Amino acid sequence: MIEINKHRYSFPKLLTLGFLVVIAIGTVLLLLPCSTASGLHTSFMTAFFTSTSATCVTGLTLVSTATHWTLFGQTVIALLMEVGGLGFMTFAVMMSLMIRRRVQMSTRLLTQEALNLDNLSQLNVVYLIIKLSLLIQVCGAVFLFFDFYPRYGVGKGIWFSIFHSISAFCNAGFDLFGNSMENYLNDPYMICVLAVLIVAGSLGFLVWKDLLNYHKYHHLSLHTTLALRTGAVIFVISFIVYFVTEHNLAQLSSQISYPQRLLNTLFMAITPRTAGLVTFPYTKLSAAGISLTIILMFIGGTPGSTAGGVKTTTIGLLATQSIATLRGQRDTNFAHRRFTQSNINRALTLFFVALCIVMLAILLLVETQDLPKHDSLGYVTFEVLAAFGTTGISLGITQSLNLFGQLVIMSLMFIGRVGIYTVMFSIFNAQPNVKSYRYPEESVLIG
Repeated sequence: MIEINKHRYSFPKLLTLGFLVVIAIGTVLLLLPCSTASGLHTSFMTAFFTSTSATCVTGLTLVSTATHWTLFGQTVIALLMEVGGLGFMTFAVMMSLMIRRRVQMSTRLLTQEALNLDNLSQLNVVYLIIKLSLLIQVCGAVFLFFDFYPRYGVGKGIWFSIFHSISAFCNAGFDLFGNSMENYLNDPYMICVLAVLIVAGSLGFLVWKDLLNYHKYHHLSLHTTLALRTGAVIFVISFIVYFVTEHNLAQLSSQISYPQRLLNTLFMAITPRTAGLVTFPYTKLSAAGISLTIILMFIGGTPGSTAGGVKTTTIGLLATQSIATLRGQRDTNFAHRRFTQSNINRALTLFFVALCIVMLAILLLVETQDLPKHDSLGYVTFEVLAAFGTTGISLGITQSLNLFGQLVIMSLMFIGRVGIYTVMFSIFNAQPNVKSYRYPEESVLIG
């Protein structure tokens, strides 16, 4: 708890309010006349929706980022992506370091909550976040510049490189072309650079810390091991399923060669997990491909990263728990370690609450929106998971949403980025409450 003006706030509530403040500032800046291109008008909801999408690193938009916003407006969006991707508490610590000011204990505790750290001893990961994220994004921008410069010249090439490096690393899904990365369908160099940036941003900074320190300790934490193995399994399965269901993107055979289709299939196995940058319209996918994309958006990336969703470690833990239960094992073991019961309970709760939120959102949108008559449920489900997983891929219904629909999608983006536990704890003002007694146990029939 932190006391501000004689009012006590829990850490989850402060984090929630902090993200809301960032969104509000972004909205005001996007409403300025200098943010909107000449001859166009920006409504409050357009600015509010765009600011929320950028801060929550999603990429769903009501207007074209390429044509509606000026350089100033695009810069605001880029800054919101950076703050939203790395977390505003990271920037608070960075500012303290820049002015050589000692980081207060309340700031340390709030940063610990924001980054899902187990203890304050892990807080040095903030320094890693600042250095590593800047290094990766600068390197990404340099590599992208080699591709953009021949096409757009120096000035535009530099800006496009910076913007898309931020967007890819922060898994935000914003672009300055109006059709995502469809113009680069047959550009292997561009696809590879973006794929590396997306993966780097979705791994999580605790994972990066373990990997960078591996040469010292020759040991990976249980979190890193679970995240890497689960992520690898999901990627391999995704690639195989996309390859089979889409016949290695046979629908694009007239545009690109077989090896290029293979590379685009690989990229497609990476980006739905939360990145949102695509090289072709997802309306061309089969029903099976759309279904897999929905599942991947629900899963998301790694905790402590720029990604959304229920996270890979949640899926990995629940899968391991299910296998252990089916085998009649008492404990849930992984990599010569045993998961705590608290970990398992937290994962189960997160998964259940996420399903409830998604189902409620689908019900609300199906009931209140003017949807395509063909497969309206599929369109809505895809849009809901794109918002909740902060992915930003759309089948084209975002701009047709009414006010209520826009608010639902914005709420999903916010919950997906800030985190279910953080938002729920701030709403219900939950506090640890250990009772001095426990009720007797009794079993019920399951299954």
